[in-house]
Amino acid sequence: MSYDDALSRLPEALKKEGFGIITEIDMQATLKAKLGAEFRRYRIVGACNPSLAHAALQIDPRVGVLLPCNVVIYESDHGTAVIGAVDPMQTLGASGEAGALTDVAREVGARLERVLADVAS
Repeated sequence: MSYDDALSRLPEALKKEGFGIITEIDMQATLKAKLGAEFRRYRIVGACNPSLAHAALQIDPRVGVLLPCNVVIYESDHGTAVIGAVDPMQTLGASGEAGALTDVAREVGARLERVLADVAS
């Protein structure tokens, strides 16, 4: 699928899983403005599921360093979209309460997997 198609499908896919977009960084524009550098089309989308974020923050306020959940979409050298998302099960190592956060992280991860599958379908 094209970069534009993937980017346009992402907000609805996130919404279906209870996420909203709270940040969006256009890395191509940012690198051009700050460095004068040319770069592929690349977006970092910060997504948040408020109820899951709240649950995680109640367990350990330090989880905020892992928020929002980042989803990236970039254009490959072949002109197709590549999409990926943070894996919350991998990033919980930053928290001393990883055991208590496992259920929340699994839920977030499962939802993000469904988002990626929805965008790709």
